[in-house]
Amino acid sequence: MKLVFASNNKNKIKEIKNQLPDTIEILSLEDIGCNIDIPETADTIEGNAKLKADFVKRHYGYDCFADDSGLEVDALNGAPGVYSARYAGEQKNDNDNIDKLLEVLQKEENRKANFKTVICLNLHTETYYFTGIIDGQLLKERQGTEGFGYDPIFVADGMDKSFAEIDINAKNAISHRGRAVRQLVDFLLKR
Repeated sequence: MKLVFASNNKNKIKEIKNQLPDTIEILSLEDIGCNIDIPETADTIEGNAKLKADFVKRHYGYDCFADDSGLEVDALNGAPGVYSARYAGEQKNDNDNIDKLLEVLQKEENRKANFKTVICLNLHTETYYFTGIIDGQLLKERQGTEGFGYDPIFVADGMDKSFAEIDINAKNAISHRGRAVRQLVDFLLKR
């Protein structure tokens, strides 16, 4: 089976390829000649995943899946959520986003947060959704150098290391994206 993953984020592509069986080949947007940044204008994580998957299906004709993820912070009523990638501005800079979040939460004692990923799969003429959520706490400073996004300040419940301090296999075993991808793979293997 060949599917397009509607992303050019090399970190996400690597994480997802690492979880897929050899029977599923993943193509990136770059692989199909799509070099534009697909607009993420929906006001929900689910909506953005669908926008990206629909764009590829409509313009390139491939069966496709797309994901969108967000960090939902309890003390901020779920923010930054759908705006996680551009929390500190349209430059979508991970360090800027972390700096802004740490500043906003500087005096906040409630550090509860969760990561949420939604995958939208357009397969033939049908659309399917897979959701993964992981609860945790936000640190007051960065720890670790692995991963991307908010990984250096997120510790999953039951763990004592940030996502940026564990290797990709350990992260995929518990992460929001890992959970959503496992649902996707289980679904595809039953087809």
